[in-house]
Amino acid sequence: MSDPTAGPLATTTALVGRGVLLSRRNLDAVITSLMLPVMLMLVFVYFFGGAIDTGHDQYVTYVVPGVLVLCAGFGAAGTAVSVSDDMRRGTIDRLRTLDVGAVPFLAGHVVATVARNLLATGLVLGVAALIGFRPAATPADWLAASALLLAYLTAVSWLSAAAGLLTRTPEAAGAVTFFAMFLPYPSSAFVPIDTMPGWLHGFAEHQPVTPLIESMRGLLLDQPVGDAPWTALAWCGGLLLLAVTASGALFRWRTR
Repeated sequence: MSDPTAGPLATTTALVGRGVLLSRRNLDAVITSLMLPVMLMLVFVYFFGGAIDTGHDQYVTYVVPGVLVLCAGFGAAGTAVSVSDDMRRGTIDRLRTLDVGAVPFLAGHVVATVARNLLATGLVLGVAALIGFRPAATPADWLAASALLLAYLTAVSWLSAAAGLLTRTPEAAGAVTFFAMFLPYPSSAFVPIDTMPGWLHGFAEHQPVTPLIESMRGLLLDQPVGDAPWTALAWCGGLLLLAVTASGALFRWRTR
């Protein structure tokens, strides 16, 4: 990164390494992003699971895909905060003297966030297995579910990076990403949609995370998924395109 003649790939790799190193140094944030989804899963399973009828023998079987998607929202908040903090501290000014553009700078934050989220995902699955989660997925199903989750992680992390560029303080950046953390709740993540008030059905059925959760639930339990995976991919692709375009424009606006 210190070599002005370095290519975009080398610059991006160096900034990804920087993002991972920053995550390792911020242990409080890492521990929170790892433990909070696990605690929420335990709360839902043991506090509320006995009162919720989802048609599954064990509530943990139903709730795990939703918790995995919820992990992405928590991790994405860290992206917004770290990007905003770099802008506030003037880090980007030093990087700009090395001709670092928007994509390498933001990709460093996004890849570090995705890596942290994948670690949280593994932890959630491990704890879920200990409390009774027994997926019936084939290797192909696991691959498809992982690809869908990775697509969503990437899209929501880029959206959060754009939020970090839009806001002036890390505190405001964290607040803006609340929507990504809240989105799984009015969906099929924790309860069937038909148990919600009728006025909420339209939004719950036609928002980004519902087809993603339904796809992952069907794939992990080896059940039919219909066209839900393609709908989920279309949402992820659209959100990613919007995020990359917006973050590029915001980066130019903040650094002009």
